[in-house]
Amino acid sequence: MLKNLLNQIPNYFEPKALVVLYHRVAEVELDPWNLAVSPARFEQHLQVLKDFAPVISVPELLAKLHTKTLPRRSVVITFDDGYIDNFTYAMPLLEQFQLPATFFVVANTLTRSQDFWWDELARIFLVQPILPALFSLTIGNGQRLEFDLANDCVLSEDLWVLHQQWKGQYAPPPTRRAHLYHLLWQTLIPLPSAEQRAAISHIRDWTKATPPIQPNTMSVAQLQLLRDNPLFTVGAHTLTHPALAYHSSSVQKHELRMGKQLLSQELSSNIELVAYPYGSCNDETINLARAEEFTAAFTTQAQTITSNANPYRLGRFQVDNWDGPTLKKYIRHWFTYC
Repeated sequence: MLKNLLNQIPNYFEPKALVVLYHRVAEVELDPWNLAVSPARFEQHLQVLKDFAPVISVPELLAKLHTKTLPRRSVVITFDDGYIDNFTYAMPLLEQFQLPATFFVVANTLTRSQDFWWDELARIFLVQPILPALFSLTIGNGQRLEFDLANDCVLSEDLWVLHQQWKGQYAPPPTRRAHLYHLLWQTLIPLPSAEQRAAISHIRDWTKATPPIQPNTMSVAQLQLLRDNPLFTVGAHTLTHPALAYHSSSVQKHELRMGKQLLSQELSSNIELVAYPYGSCNDETINLARAEEFTAAFTTQAQTITSNANPYRLGRFQVDNWDGPTLKKYIRHWFTYC
């Protein structure tokens, strides 16, 4: 019995690194997937991280893994997708605290003027005041979706409040609009980018909605300024942000290779890091990332990094819009038990 109890005691002295994952630093009215942390909360987070443990860069993390000199605990800051608020809000605060971070950018955001499909989908179904009652859509594989919004076709104040409060990871959709949004979100994730865009175009036509005039992602010029700052590293997040494990080897290879090449070309620098969109990967993805000469790759699997970690399957912990003390509690828990 004593042996079993001892085995359950966490090894506090095992060298571990904790990689935290952010997407947005912004004040938003609607955030069904907890992607946004307010600038005020982010400032609290940086103070907590600076006080709690050494904050190191991804290149430094990889060097310490290579030499087996990982400290007992250290923290790494990463961002996914390439939202413009990473530049306007996150970057100045990181500079203020002199903390390094890595930004994983979806490469085709640099050459197109559209928002991410999941953001547009949320705006249409959770925000647009009036929608047609009957919805139908045929996906590229022939799957047909039909849905009756009934009275939810008009966005009442009560519906809007429910949408603002809803967090998709923790609760079922609270309205018919949210239910249809969630169904479409699940349906579109495994599809190729062209089919996702075709579906969004159909939905836009159905609602007579217009796409945003200004995309909410960083420009090439802004990304170049990030690159020029020694605090920051830019990594790839594939070409079009597919869930890689759902796709063939040739599609995965194209996404990884072209995401790397386009970013390298635009930034005139070699891109050596990649984060898998949605954390989606399989053994084939791992082998392809290595073959494309990435030095490391990150998932969204919630696990700390130890000296024996696979450099092409490094875990990360998504950070919510918590206050500083709450983040500190989570960090202590992650270091102890994950």
